[in-house]
Amino acid sequence: MSSSANQPAPPRTVLVTGGSGFIGSALCNELLATTHHRLINFDKLTYAATEDPLDRNSYGGRYMFQRGDICDAAKLASVFTKFHPDCVIHLAAETHVDRSIDSASAFVRTNLVGTQTLLDVSRRYWHMLDRAAASRFRFLHVSTDEVFGSIPEPALADESWAYAPRSPYAATKAGADQLVTAARVTFDFPAIIAHGANNYGPRQFPEKLIPLMISKALHGEELPLYGDGGQIRDWIYVRDFVRALIALLDCETPQSRYVISARSLQTNLDVVRAICTALESQRPNLAGCQDRIRFVADRPGHDRRYGLDPARIETDLDWVPHYRFEEGLKETIDWYLHHRSWLSHIRDHRYKGGRLGL
Repeated sequence: MSSSANQPAPPRTVLVTGGSGFIGSALCNELLATTHHRLINFDKLTYAATEDPLDRNSYGGRYMFQRGDICDAAKLASVFTKFHPDCVIHLAAETHVDRSIDSASAFVRTNLVGTQTLLDVSRRYWHMLDRAAASRFRFLHVSTDEVFGSIPEPALADESWAYAPRSPYAATKAGADQLVTAARVTFDFPAIIAHGANNYGPRQFPEKLIPLMISKALHGEELPLYGDGGQIRDWIYVRDFVRALIALLDCETPQSRYVISARSLQTNLDVVRAICTALESQRPNLAGCQDRIRFVADRPGHDRRYGLDPARIETDLDWVPHYRFEEGLKETIDWYLHHRSWLSHIRDHRYKGGRLGL
């Protein structure tokens, strides 16, 4: 275990790409609430983003927002020159599998070209640092369990698991991982790859399973499940996930790759049933929610099962998740129940909840 695992890290300047997205905004909130780090949020503000999600005046000058595209090398270079980050957490990505099936071009541009552009700018900046600053610099690239493809029962994928991406989204994330690995091996660049399980929690854009089902249930609509609903996903509450990222950032001697999981494997059908049970207990007018579950045509190339073995991060960093799935799901549902206007605004202006990826 790293000697720094139980010691607070000295304040640093952290550049977060995609800090207005679901995981990114949770990370920004957690960093500002639990550390003394200075934070720059670099985000393009695409359809799924929360525009400048933090009150920059509430943190004593520790939070800055810069709007920009990670494919824009000049804009990125100006941010490095202006703010002098000590580390980068790279979350900017196109993430929804169904949208990648409809059109992969945005995924190729952001996930591949954008990652390489960010790597190029980051490496040039790193090379200009003095020896002490260069030794402290970190580049944390946030990946996904989907790069491993479907994991057969009863196995769990660890850091050595072979890549087998099966969707355009997963393929672009796998390619981005390889670009990061190449930079580490070729240039000795201090990069870490973190593979996350399925994140869920407040403020997730309602195209993903949990917020989509909550939104449809609240509006009295049918709840469509792909195939037989038996696909298994590995779920982690977003606050646990970003705590793991912060622990990796603060680790003195990290490994090159980590998988992050709360060891909570659930079928999609069980997840939707749990959502219905929780909603029905809190809102009697939603009784009969489970009767509206409908099985629809499966997603093309749909992976059957994901599952990760987080033994390395548990051992190296003493990291453990704080939330059981039931607890995290309750907090998530409570947030959406108290922010129905947030959901309604998205349905009215950005995404009505229709099927994608056909």
